[in-house]
Amino acid sequence: MKKILVSDALSEEGLKILKDVKDFQVDVKTDLKPEQLKEVIKDYDALIVRSATKVTKDIIAAATNLKVVGRAGVGLDNVDLDAATQKGIIVMNTPAGNTISTAEHTVSMILSLSRNIPQATASTKKGEWKRSKFMGVELYNKILGIVGFGRIGSEVAKRALSFGMKVLAYDPFLSKEVAESIGVEVVELKDLFVRSDYITVHTPLTEETKHLISKEQFAVMKKGVRVVNCARGGIIDEVALAEAIKEGKVSGAALDVFEKEPVAIENELLKLENVVVTPHLGASTEEAQVNVAIEVAEIVRDALLGKGIRNAANYPCLEAEVCKFLEPHISLSEKLGSFCGQLAEGRFQELNISYGGEITKYDLAPLTMALVKGVLSPILQETVNFINATSIAKERGISIKESKLSREQEFVTLVELELKTDKETIKLSGTLSANKKPRIVKIQDYYVEAAPEGDMLVIQNLDVPGIIGSLGTLLGKHNINIAAMSFGRRDKPGGKAISLLNIDTPISPEILKQIKEIKNILGAKEIRV
Repeated sequence: MKKILVSDALSEEGLKILKDVKDFQVDVKTDLKPEQLKEVIKDYDALIVRSATKVTKDIIAAATNLKVVGRAGVGLDNVDLDAATQKGIIVMNTPAGNTISTAEHTVSMILSLSRNIPQATASTKKGEWKRSKFMGVELYNKILGIVGFGRIGSEVAKRALSFGMKVLAYDPFLSKEVAESIGVEVVELKDLFVRSDYITVHTPLTEETKHLISKEQFAVMKKGVRVVNCARGGIIDEVALAEAIKEGKVSGAALDVFEKEPVAIENELLKLENVVVTPHLGASTEEAQVNVAIEVAEIVRDALLGKGIRNAANYPCLEAEVCKFLEPHISLSEKLGSFCGQLAEGRFQELNISYGGEITKYDLAPLTMALVKGVLSPILQETVNFINATSIAKERGISIKESKLSREQEFVTLVELELKTDKETIKLSGTLSANKKPRIVKIQDYYVEAAPEGDMLVIQNLDVPGIIGSLGTLLGKHNINIAAMSFGRRDKPGGKAISLLNIDTPISPEILKQIKEIKNILGAKEIRV
């Protein structure tokens, strides 16, 4: 008998799927305090949560029998993935369940913003009849800029096109061919800001996307632009948005999410008449709630019955003995992908992966899934996992090719990848050290020896005296400790070289700019693996 604990509210349609399995015992216990959950979790094989339950390291440590955690929804910030992985617990989410709901809410917000529907409703209910005050604008022939063209962004585009809008899309993983096939123009981010009449964001919140739209971006936008955020609070700088609205640069905004939720009544945006707001309702439809409940119930059921894993956020393979051998190689592949994806500039087009050594005796699909997940994760975050990574890449027109190395090689295990973009080609090779830790051994034609871990600096420089001293002095001045360094060169002294630094703390854009200004440094990039 498999025991399943449902600790957050779940639609009956989902519960029925689980209860219909005779070998399952399903217990619904909502509103458990952390200590209560810690006490009871030891008895369960599976845990199903939404966003309220926090599956912390302590909870996982107490879960002596737990095999699966199912999240009814996309975000996994309430689940300690590292702790779950360490304990061999599979964590799965439901990234597709609220796609239509959120896309429709976004379009509803665009329409409400364009026709002043909330303001006109409030005015009319007060007994007023001020038609001229609520003059609106049409969507027809307007330009909609969509930042992030995943499932939700693409659904918004379909609906916008039906209104006769012209749609621009920015997404570093979206090919022009795929976009053009549905009538969407792929542009660079600044171009989108400059040309759009409406801008809507559909990206995860990451360090790269936090305040992606701020004072600098508002400055280049059209006067009268309208801005929508039904994705994550913090992608748009709320202070800068309020200022842009007051100055008349932005005609209005529609926000379903905020940097701090519940939103404080003191928030300046709530005081502006031309701002439409809702309390994070993007996924709040009866259909979406049912969809995610059914999806999470099905993936948990199938996992417990040994019928396969879908939407796994932390495990690409399941057979115990195979996983034991492949696990360090999976880690290597994911880290190489993440490193390469952050290093490359431009729109991703092709990913060529080659494997050599003892790993070629095994099914290489888990390694490819891990590598592609690594490439996509810095941008897509929790919306991409081991299971859906390759399909997401293909949806965006990224070609993936696998091969086995036939040549003699100097490493017991070798993973090589070549990432082609519309601007450059990045080549990277990695292996495992004697203690099974991932190592980068080659970047382009430079041989190096570096651990892809934590915060790193990748520096292109001329191979001349003084580089190390200048770097050390600058980083030391800002109290940034260098944990390890690796150097590689392919030419004679004085030619081009590459330097890799592991640093103990992140660096600011200002410090990175100072590094780039050091004499004989040709380029620098911070990478977090």
